[in-house]
Amino acid sequence: MLACAMPHAPSPVAIHRWPLPYEDRLDARPLAAIDLVVIHCTELPDLAMARQYGERILHEGSQTGNSGHWYIDRDGSVHEFVRAERIAHHVRGYNARAVGIELVNVGRYPHWLDSRHQAMDEPYPDLQIEALTALLAQLQRQLPGLYLIAGHEDLDTEQVPASDDPSLTVPRKRDPGPLFPWDRVLAATALQRLPAQPR
Repeated sequence: MLACAMPHAPSPVAIHRWPLPYEDRLDARPLAAIDLVVIHCTELPDLAMARQYGERILHEGSQTGNSGHWYIDRDGSVHEFVRAERIAHHVRGYNARAVGIELVNVGRYPHWLDSRHQAMDEPYPDLQIEALTALLAQLQRQLPGLYLIAGHEDLDTEQVPASDDPSLTVPRKRDPGPLFPWDRVLAATALQRLPAQPR
């Protein structure tokens, strides 16, 4: 009688710890409080510039800034700026319950709010999406309450005056944008997509 091979658990994702200087000043929370992962793109040219933006102090009281928890570069490398048990500033109104994953992608850079430059034309490389789905699988094993996924644009739906013409409005956030392969990502995870919130 032949023994049946047991399925192997997915290999752990190689994560490069690169903590932001203010990580320990961010508010702490229990991992069980996390039920949502938010997918972002950096809307910046490269990881180095994303790091520079993440290090900027924007909140004077806490001396902290805005960033996701994990950054995935175009080559599939994964970098942890903030541990999951710290509340990072990455999506208005949802930070306390969410973790954020940032995909390096140029997005609308450098004319984020210009009405003439709202296209997001850079595709997401296979290596980057493969790393994302592997990281999502790992997070589901590590975070007991995680069951929801959303795009930044699903949750921050504010329209703001365009930088080139204040009589026009543009989305404040569009990431991860129209080229993000939602079907592929959702097929690879048991997470449920949170519906877009009303504008």
